[in-house]
Amino acid sequence: MRLTTKNIAFVLGLVLAGCGTAKDQQAAGNQAGTPQPFELTLLHINDHHSRLDAEPITLRLATGAGKREPVIVERGGFPRLAGAIKERERQSANVLKIHSGDASTGDLYTLTEGKADAELMNTVCFDTMTLGNHEFDNTDAGIRKLMGFLHRGTCATPLLSANVRFGATSPLHAAVAPEAVQPSVVLERGGQKIGVIGLTVAGKTKNSSQPNPDTTFLDEATAAQAEIDRLRSQGIDKIILSTHIGYQADQALVRKLSGVDVVVGGDSHSLLGPEVLKQYGLSPEGPYPTRTTDRDGKPVCIVQAWQYGYVLGEVRVRFDARGEVSDCAGTPWVLLGDQFSRDDRTPLTAQETEAVRADIQASQVLRITAPDPEAAALLAPYRQQKEALGAAVVATAPETLCLRRVPGSKRDPSRSSLGDVCNKNARVNTHGGDIQQIVAEAFLQQGKAFFGADLSIQNGGGVRVDLPAGPITVQDVYTVLPFKNTLVQLNATGAEVKAALEDAVEGVVGPALNTGCYPYTGGLRWWLDLTKPKGSRLSHLEIRTMDGGYQPLDLKKTYKVATISFLADGNDSFTALKNITNERRIEVGLDYAEAFFKYIERLPGENKVLTPLPVKDYSTQRFVDAP
Repeated sequence: MRLTTKNIAFVLGLVLAGCGTAKDQQAAGNQAGTPQPFELTLLHINDHHSRLDAEPITLRLATGAGKREPVIVERGGFPRLAGAIKERERQSANVLKIHSGDASTGDLYTLTEGKADAELMNTVCFDTMTLGNHEFDNTDAGIRKLMGFLHRGTCATPLLSANVRFGATSPLHAAVAPEAVQPSVVLERGGQKIGVIGLTVAGKTKNSSQPNPDTTFLDEATAAQAEIDRLRSQGIDKIILSTHIGYQADQALVRKLSGVDVVVGGDSHSLLGPEVLKQYGLSPEGPYPTRTTDRDGKPVCIVQAWQYGYVLGEVRVRFDARGEVSDCAGTPWVLLGDQFSRDDRTPLTAQETEAVRADIQASQVLRITAPDPEAAALLAPYRQQKEALGAAVVATAPETLCLRRVPGSKRDPSRSSLGDVCNKNARVNTHGGDIQQIVAEAFLQQGKAFFGADLSIQNGGGVRVDLPAGPITVQDVYTVLPFKNTLVQLNATGAEVKAALEDAVEGVVGPALNTGCYPYTGGLRWWLDLTKPKGSRLSHLEIRTMDGGYQPLDLKKTYKVATISFLADGNDSFTALKNITNERRIEVGLDYAEAFFKYIERLPGENKVLTPLPVKDYSTQRFVDAP
C-alpha cells in the first residue's frame, strides 16, 4: 500500500482504552491539621519525547575476574518505566508521580498526535504534567488534543504551567478546570497538602516551537513567585515546582525565589546521579538530588531524570514540623533489561552474566526492571503499526540521489553503493552529495519553521546511504538518518560559523583524514581550496536571501543556525560549535529524521517528489583538492 506522510497519522489512529487510578495513602499516626514532620516520595520523569520502545546501550560492566568491558543491554522503554513506577510506588506511603514535560516529538509514535504517549502515561496515572516546549509543536490545538487523550478513563492528569497565557485564538483560552491548563494544583498525601506549580521555558517555547501567535509566556521567576505566594497565603507550606526550563536555569531560578522546597525539572535532558555512574560509561551532570538554597537561605532540592524514559527519578523529601525541607535523598534509577551481549552480539556466558548482574546490583543506581504487562500490551499494536510504516512510501525520487561525503574524485571516490552512476557523476564530483545537500536543506527549512533559521550545518558522514530512483519509504529515511540526533539552534556569528567549517575541513585533510567531517550547509555556499592553510581554505562565503539570491556572509553578524546535537557538542571536528553555550544554544529537540519527514511532507503536490537541489544552492560551489 502506498502511503504519504499526510495520512500516516490516520494509519496510526487506534482507539485503545485503559488507565489506572492514583491512590492517596494516609501516613500512620498522622492527624490532619496537626503540624508534624512528614516524608514525601516523588517519582518523576521528563522529556520522554515519544520514545516508547526500549533502546540498546553499551555500558562498561564487570564480567568477572576484575574485568570491566563493553556490554550491550536494553534500556528504557515506557513499559519498563511503568513497571518501575508501579513497583517503587508500592514501597512508600506518600507518593506523587510527576512528568516535567516534553512527552511529544521524537520517535514515529509522534504521528499518533499524543495518543500513544497518553495511553502509556495513563497506565501510571501521573498526578501532574507540566507543559514542555514541544507540547506546543502543533500549536495550542496539539495540547488540547493531548489533554483529551490523557483525560480518557479515570486518570485526568492535570496539565500545568503558571507562566503561559493562552490567547483568544487558542482552544484553551477560556477553558476551565479540568479542561484547562492550570498554574498549579493542590494534592493531599498523608493528611498534608502539597502545592505543585508548573513552569514552561518562555523564550525557547515562543521562538523555537509553534504556540498560537497570541499565546504568550511570562517571565518564569515572576510567575513562579506569584503562584508560590498565592498558595502560601492559603496555608500550603510544601511547594514543589515542576519545571521545564533546564538544570542550570533551575539552579539560577531557585536563588530568585522565596518559599520553594523542591524543583522537579526537565528540558535540558540532564543525567544527575552519583560519581559511580562514570565507571559504567555514563556522565552525570550533577548530583542527585542537587542541594541548594533559595534567596532566604532555606534548603531546596533539585532533581531531573535524564531523557527518553531511560531513568526513573525517586527522591524522598523530609519536611520538619514547620513545612521546611530537613533532608532529601534518592536515586535516579537507570532502567535496564536482563539480556546481555558483547558488541559483536555474542551473548555472555552464564558465569559472565552472573557477574554482570552482581555488578548492576552493587551499583545501587542501575536497575534491572521487567516491563509492565499492561503497558506492554497497550504498546504492542502501536509498535506493529510503526513497524508496518517502514514499508510505507512517502515520496518518489525521479532520479538517483547520490551519496558523497567529499567532492572531487580522490578522497571519497567509491562511497556510493550505487556504483558509477554516482561515483562518476559530474555534479557530485564538483559539488558533493545530493542526499547530504537535501538533508541540510531539510534542516534549514525546519529551523525556519521553528525559530527563523538563517542557515543549517550537517556533516557528510551523518548521512549514510544514497536513495536510488524510485519510491522512498519510511525505512529508507531512517536508513539515511539512523542516529539519535536532534535539532539544536545556535546563535552564532558569521566568524564562528566560518571557524567551525574550517575546523571541519581540517578534520578531512588533517591527520585524522576523516571524510565524514566534510561540511554541508543549507542556505550557505562557498569556494573551497584544500591547497591553502587552515583558516583560509574557505572563501566567497555567501548566505541565501529571502528572494533566493545570495549575499556575502557578515562575519560580525549573529545568525540563527540549525544543526544537530552531535555537531553542536563539537563532535566530528566541528570544534568551534561547542563554545556556543548558555542562552546562545537552544535545544529544539526535534528528531532529525522527523525533520526530514516534515520536509518531505511540505513538498508541493499530493504525490511528493524528491529531486536534487538546484546547483546554485549546493554549499560547495567550487572545490580544489590538495595534491
